[in-house]
Amino acid sequence: MPRWEPDARQRLVRAALELFSEQTYDTTTVAQIADRAGLTRSTFFRYFPDKRDILTAGQETLARLFAEGIASAPAEATPLTAVAQALAKAAGVMTEFNREIGTRMQAVLASSAELRERDQLKHVGLAAVMADALVARGVARPVAALAGEMGLIAFRDAFAQWVNDDGAAPLAELLNGAMAKLRDARDQLG
Repeated sequence: MPRWEPDARQRLVRAALELFSEQTYDTTTVAQIADRAGLTRSTFFRYFPDKRDILTAGQETLARLFAEGIASAPAEATPLTAVAQALAKAAGVMTEFNREIGTRMQAVLASSAELRERDQLKHVGLAAVMADALVARGVARPVAALAGEMGLIAFRDAFAQWVNDDGAAPLAELLNGAMAKLRDARDQLG
């Protein structure tokens, strides 16, 4: 593949996940990732500080979309309605590439306790972004934190269903269903 072709970031992510699956995360080098992607090591480092950051590729985008979605919710929106709007905004930019790498990402994360821990930190960070966006709307911190966590649970569950089931409904629809289930669960808490 020529080095000048577009989508270097996606090529690096795809190459890394292929190599992580084939020969484990620990034994894969940056040079191997760059080579598999048809790029140079210096190009790799333009996009990622190290190979660990491939596993959080897209987190900044998700965080921005979540915050923007909550901020743009109507003033009268409840915290969970604002979170649902944030999830819909994120679903709107998900492509088949996200679906493709989602399955591989799950397999790579399952192979290492260290990587699962890193993934959990990513989730904590994304829930905090939603909570902070809700606080900026005037929502009390405990309510905002709970709504952010619920949103992230819905996102995680719907995304897993979307990437693991070829016949799954669109991600936005799965997110609506996941949020509805969580609202029902909340109501059962009493």
